[in-house]
Amino acid sequence: MRTTLNLPDALAQAAKQRAAADGITLTSFIEEALRDRLDKEGLHAARVPLPTFTPKTPGALIDLDDKDALWDILDRSA
Repeated sequence: MRTTLNLPDALAQAAKQRAAADGITLTSFIEEALRDRLDKEGLHAARVPLPTFTPKTPGALIDLDDKDALWDILDRSA
């Protein structure tokens, strides 16, 4: 597929220089960069859920915006 990209001049120049240094075409360089980015995004989509914990003190799960409840829990654990 042919397409047109609008890139900042400095970015386009850096990509051309890197492609030349790697001995590949600019098209190949951009294709490889896009594949790498898409592969990385695929890894993020398959995230493992975080573990959950049961509090040692019953009722310790509180709304941290509720200052009074927070102080009550802190006073009980001291």
